[in-house]
Amino acid sequence: MTGTSAAATIVTALAEFAVHARAGLPAPVMDDVTGRVLDMFGNGLAALELTGHDEPHEAVRRLAGRWGGAGESSVLGHPLALPAPSAALVNGTLAHALDFDDTHLPSVLHPSASVVPAALAVAESARAPGAALCQATAVGNEITNRLGMASYLPELRNSLFFEKGWHATSICGTVGAAAASALLMDLDAGGVAAAMGIAASMGAGVIEANRTGGTVKRVHCGWAAHAGVVAAMMAAEGVTGPPTVFEGRFGFFQAFLDGRYDAAAITDGLGERWELLRTVYKPYPSNHFTHPGIDAALALRAQGLRAEDVAEIELGVAAAPLRTIGEPYEEKVRPRTPYHAKFSGPYTVASALVGGGGLGLHLDDFTEAAFRDEKRLALAARVRVVADEVCTEEFPLAFSAVLRVRTKDGRRLEHRVHSSRGGPEHPLSMDELEEKYRLNASRVLPPEAVAALARQVRGLAARDDVTGLLQPALVATRPPSPAPD
Repeated sequence: MTGTSAAATIVTALAEFAVHARAGLPAPVMDDVTGRVLDMFGNGLAALELTGHDEPHEAVRRLAGRWGGAGESSVLGHPLALPAPSAALVNGTLAHALDFDDTHLPSVLHPSASVVPAALAVAESARAPGAALCQATAVGNEITNRLGMASYLPELRNSLFFEKGWHATSICGTVGAAAASALLMDLDAGGVAAAMGIAASMGAGVIEANRTGGTVKRVHCGWAAHAGVVAAMMAAEGVTGPPTVFEGRFGFFQAFLDGRYDAAAITDGLGERWELLRTVYKPYPSNHFTHPGIDAALALRAQGLRAEDVAEIELGVAAAPLRTIGEPYEEKVRPRTPYHAKFSGPYTVASALVGGGGLGLHLDDFTEAAFRDEKRLALAARVRVVADEVCTEEFPLAFSAVLRVRTKDGRRLEHRVHSSRGGPEHPLSMDELEEKYRLNASRVLPPEAVAALARQVRGLAARDDVTGLLQPALVATRPPSPAPD
């Protein structure tokens, strides 16, 4: 569907939805937000294990330190206070560093890794109450999801952002982060609209790194959070955006999607049907397209399949994910880095048969030692990734896969997954989400700090002031390496 402008423009409708949230949100929505915050904290803390001068989160922390400015917002795992935009940059980079962040379907984007760091930074600088932080986070995530949904075209069975090589997470996340930040700055509907209109000129991100490597993608959510905060600050100072910023002739959807988008997906049921509640959590720290293949491998392993029994494996996935997790083939059977391995169907299937931990596959499967394990790499080289017609029909409403194995003794095994674990048909329970948080946070925090931070988040909506929310997590047991002199 091609969108058309109307008297009540898209940005106006989104801004009015945002300010209405100050009157209160449904209990399920407020409850849901605490899970988003807890998941982001766990993912970001676990990323602190990645140390070294070239790690993106350390690079942006060094940059933010050199930029200076008033210390008003906290940084995960470090006794450092930075200006709100800088804190959002560092925390957003940490939140996306492990590719462990939540996912919305069918937009196929990760809303919380941009929105939560932006909202947290502004809420702390403004000494906002916890309820306001929850409301702003819910609104920012919802707007991010809705903009992403507009790019899903049934005839493509995919997001047009993804088809064109855009990273919808960072592009739409910038706008959602701006809306959340503007709410916490107490801007009116016009100010919130201005913040989103400004943010539309700031969002960017291409996803070639998913295919062939590079560390910039890990900064995408940090930059989206940073840009969203800056856009709201500009709006507070009087900068404005175009009223037809989304649907206009030279607007957001024309620029990014050639004018092809579903306008109804943005506003239909807005404030009544919450896409936030359909945003799912990842059980495994890898690109979400790899998850159904991991599920299938774990299922066959549970039935007795051993890595040493495998002669060859065929991993069938939807046609669109194939380009991310199966191509270029030589890059996927022998990834360049542990992070690159997270986007490899062959490597993740091999790891599910050889390694495993946490909720089935965990961070230890993507360490330097695991990445260089010749047993894994030899098994990965026996995995061929192909397009499967059933999976293509199911994508992107669900992530599915089929694994076909021929063993050395001639047996043929098959397991099909129609919706990956953690997906819409099999969401993680709250107990599983808390276990994921505990496993992540305990990699860098002592048990008492892990428990204290979880208590802080559970009581978030009742806090009069979010200042100090991160206090239990400010000094990690394995802090980032110091910047060079």
